[in-house]
Amino acid sequence: MEKTDLIIIGAGPGGYRAAEYAAKQGLKVVIFEGSEVGGTCLNVGCIPTKTYVHSATFAEARERMSQVVPQLRSGVEGILSHPNITLVREKAVFVDAHTVNDYTAPNIIIATGSETKWLPIEGARTDPRVVDSTGLLNLETLPKRLTIIGAGVIGMEFASVFNRFGSEVTVIEYLKECLPALDSDIAKRLRKYLEKRGITFKMKTAVQNLADIDADVILMATGRKPRTEGLNLDALGITLTPQGTIPVDANYLAGNGVYAIGDVNGKQMLAHAAEAQAISVVKQIVNCKSSNCKFLDIMPAAIFTEPEAACVGPTEDQLKEKNIPYVCKKSFWRANGKALAMNETEGMLKLFATPAGEILGAHAYGAHSADIIQEVSVLMCKHTTLSELADMVHIHPTLSEILKSAAEN
Repeated sequence: MEKTDLIIIGAGPGGYRAAEYAAKQGLKVVIFEGSEVGGTCLNVGCIPTKTYVHSATFAEARERMSQVVPQLRSGVEGILSHPNITLVREKAVFVDAHTVNDYTAPNIIIATGSETKWLPIEGARTDPRVVDSTGLLNLETLPKRLTIIGAGVIGMEFASVFNRFGSEVTVIEYLKECLPALDSDIAKRLRKYLEKRGITFKMKTAVQNLADIDADVILMATGRKPRTEGLNLDALGITLTPQGTIPVDANYLAGNGVYAIGDVNGKQMLAHAAEAQAISVVKQIVNCKSSNCKFLDIMPAAIFTEPEAACVGPTEDQLKEKNIPYVCKKSFWRANGKALAMNETEGMLKLFATPAGEILGAHAYGAHSADIIQEVSVLMCKHTTLSELADMVHIHPTLSEILKSAAEN
């Protein structure tokens, strides 16, 4: 049995970032990966889908994906070639709380990510038309008719992209509105705009049998579930939550020197959340004390539809449900000079603050809304008020003036 300082299971955004940071702190790291390094995000998730978002045609998208993904994967391989890191290309299985395969360490990080969550619908696993997001990215021909089950982030991004490529797109969603993490007002406006572009939405609709769907390809975009199968978590005495996640405390500790970060703990299923959690955990291991980042609760997110949407902090509905006093400031892309010059006038920002003016969050859709929301996230980390934001100089003409206008309204 070979000893090391830290074992990491999974070489996705959380795993390879943890390995890189730990190695730079002088720790000897062994990282297991049974598939390609880079995880879901790089290989079949956010990176490939963004090549589709930024490509004009289906053929161009496939060509760009074939270039970008290997290039970035090579970059991760380079990171993991650090002399303090040993990459083991095999599936990891716990022997006991400190032993994985043939290695033992005082600390272990589980960063195995997530996989497609398939709904128990008749025909879901037998109908040859049905694919998950990975299968859709692997299509060699553009489907004439694409039906998407689920109007979450994955479903909405692919709906927007394949509509632009020329497919006839239908989205079926059980809930009354798309993108439940987004402010309902913003989500509705985005959906209505996409309807004008030709996408058909069937909201508050449950799919009973896939044979009833008239489509060439059916995308199952009904969410993701933590990937834990085969790890032998019983050896650790860990019992999964009803949602299938590994339960952790505020410092991502599952118990006895074992941590779980990223999608597998279910807290925030975002690549950048996994990376932030990775750094937090390694700091704890190095310093032997709690080092939970105080900014991890301020977690921005983006949806790369056309136009894109983004958010940070609670929705207006959530503020009302929790009886949190707030003020709401709005601004619109159509009133912004840069948006007019770009011919990107579709968009709206909602900025929430306490009655005293401290920013609580913002939700938006419109060109480059992710960049605007990132600025809001930084301001929230520094407890900025609306009056302070209104006093801050913003370059003219830029889309960032949309945020300043909201604070001034």
